[in-house]
Amino acid sequence: MKQIAILILTIAAITISQSTRAQIEEITLEGIWKEGKYNPKRIPGFRFMNDGEHYTRKMGQNIVKYTLLTGEKVETLFDASRMRADLDETAQTASFNGEFNTYFLSDDEQKILIKADLERIYRRSSRAHFYVYDSATGSLDLVFNEGKIMHCTFSPDGKKLAFVFKNNLYYKDLTSGIVMQITNDGKYNQIINGSTDWVYEEEFGFSKAFQWSPDSKKIAFYRFDESEVKEFLMEYFRGEMYPELVTFKYPKVGEKNAKVSVHIHDIGSGKTVEVDRSSEPDGYIPRIKWTADDNTLCVFRMNRHQNHLELLLANAQTGATSLLLEEKNKYYIDITDDLTFLEDAEHFVWTSERDGYNHIYLFDMAGQMTRQLTSGGYDVTSFYGVDEEREVVYYQAAKESPLTRQLYVTGLNGKGEKLLAGKGGSHSAQFSSTYELYVRTSSDANTAATYTVVKSKGNKEIRVIEDNARIVEVQAQTGVTPVEFFDFKTSEGVSLNGWMIKPVGFDKNRQYPVFMYLYGGPGSQQVMDSWRGKNYWWFEMLAQQGYIVACVDNRGTGARGEEFRKMTYQQLGHYETIDQIEAAKYLGSLPYTDAGRIGIFGWSYGGYMSSLCLLKGNDVFKSAIAVAPVTNWKWYDSIYTERFMRTEKENPEGYSKNSPVNFADQLKGDYLLVHGIADDNVHWQHTVEMANALISANKQFDTYFYPNRSHGISGDNARLHLFTKMTNFIHSSLGDRRQTTVRP
Repeated sequence: MKQIAILILTIAAITISQSTRAQIEEITLEGIWKEGKYNPKRIPGFRFMNDGEHYTRKMGQNIVKYTLLTGEKVETLFDASRMRADLDETAQTASFNGEFNTYFLSDDEQKILIKADLERIYRRSSRAHFYVYDSATGSLDLVFNEGKIMHCTFSPDGKKLAFVFKNNLYYKDLTSGIVMQITNDGKYNQIINGSTDWVYEEEFGFSKAFQWSPDSKKIAFYRFDESEVKEFLMEYFRGEMYPELVTFKYPKVGEKNAKVSVHIHDIGSGKTVEVDRSSEPDGYIPRIKWTADDNTLCVFRMNRHQNHLELLLANAQTGATSLLLEEKNKYYIDITDDLTFLEDAEHFVWTSERDGYNHIYLFDMAGQMTRQLTSGGYDVTSFYGVDEEREVVYYQAAKESPLTRQLYVTGLNGKGEKLLAGKGGSHSAQFSSTYELYVRTSSDANTAATYTVVKSKGNKEIRVIEDNARIVEVQAQTGVTPVEFFDFKTSEGVSLNGWMIKPVGFDKNRQYPVFMYLYGGPGSQQVMDSWRGKNYWWFEMLAQQGYIVACVDNRGTGARGEEFRKMTYQQLGHYETIDQIEAAKYLGSLPYTDAGRIGIFGWSYGGYMSSLCLLKGNDVFKSAIAVAPVTNWKWYDSIYTERFMRTEKENPEGYSKNSPVNFADQLKGDYLLVHGIADDNVHWQHTVEMANALISANKQFDTYFYPNRSHGISGDNARLHLFTKMTNFIHSSLGDRRQTTVRP
């Protein structure tokens, strides 16, 4: 597939170079951001059933069962429209209106939890109405009738549900219908039970803060006391006389975090015990996970500097803990979910950077390493799980190159590693519950994803679910030019990777303006041989309009080992900015580029970087676009910032020398500053303070703001509106000023 796509792109490029641009179809912003004209087909995550051969999917307002081997429909498990009609006919009192957002099957697959009327809170959290559908009786029952609830979850035996309502944890017995309240002290902006606060949700990547024990007899849950955490205020403008004011607890650098504790509630006795964390109360508990023993909970304990992690084993009856495993790092430790307790109750699988690269290890329950399962000068980039029956582990790694991703399997004995997919491109997998089948997703920088069903035994391809052949045709029609990879060495001798898209009808004897894109944050990657989504089409549109588009991954980015990734510790922005300026100089030295017309764009951390590049590299960059940028690290959250920078008190120089707001007086080029006013992540404060600094320095700049929009600036026409502005800004700053502006 990849070879065909490249051949078509090459032929298209040759054809365009020999003809006029009028013969190709112009890529439009409306087509990208409003009509979805260039969107490839995507296969959503599979909800595999227990037999490993079937899966379920939400199709419209139905839940349908399919067989993975053929893709054929087996049966409709839930028909929302029919259920609504049945409710009307029997005059049952229920608020279900025949529409729902998502669903969850009980472990025995006899009941379905229906989530409807979803109301978003933050990035991962929401509240909604939940209903239980019993396939045996055909009944649909509202879980809780006092309001919308959060995190509703079946117990493993399917007989109970746990959920959070108004910051308190509850459970419901589905046989009796009785609802029991476990906690009583929950209060908005003070005490949270069973759900996380904002900063845990954002930086540790989860919002449901409770777990059923494997035997369904206990619930382990978090309690957050955020009463001493300072509040942040956001304004929403909805056409009323006064704006709506929303406050929430947001711990910034060096400020007080919530006091976090873990508790275990016994359903039978009604008793709740607190887990003994025996450590500084200001540290973190980034994960909890039940072991194979129903009476033992594993608790992650981490210090506030995030360079010392301990796995504790907690007794569910007493709360007493003992140390299982300890990790220390001279920089910081990233938290993942790569912990699997094996059914033999004697071992667990764990990933660690203890040898300088991320690898997989097997330990016994005494915390002693049994063996290292993967090793070498490369990073394991995803851990897919353990097939205990076959005694193998599946994973993804950047073994061939930091730019690519391969799939592997190896034995629990540390032997017999086999490549499952890919020398080039990027490959990922989702395994069925029995590990007998998996769905492989494969793409490269010029080819949209292909989804293939594969039988694990023999790694035999069964069928292609979707090959996105239509996108290859669209690429030919629009005359896109191939994404090309390159590398170069900086003046410091550092080798950096990049990609480039050359203009349509490229002429090596001409000099083109250069538009650079970056993110650059710790562990991130933009330079990968994988499909890049909608941004790909915008970059190709700019190439149609005469720009060279390029991207370079600076030091601090991922898949090149711990030292490369963590060398920016306590100096975020310093080495990254040096590398991006060097990248711009390298690109400007090419015979077909105009070194006087180089611009750069980034979002979030990328906006932080594009700002620094324009200010510190004011003799190299002519313009920069910064969307939702951090402009001073002291205004960002505690967990993220302190992980990489420690506090401002501990590291004053790191903060002062790497915050854009301190270099506003160095602005020379064109600067577009964009932010959503309701950004709960990187607050609008960052852009307001940057604007203040620029005004004080008497520097002209452009700014766009988006009311009621969060960090992603989406909804209604926001994305189209924003990319129209950015495109026009690029034309004005870097392009032929005779070009007409783009209209939405």
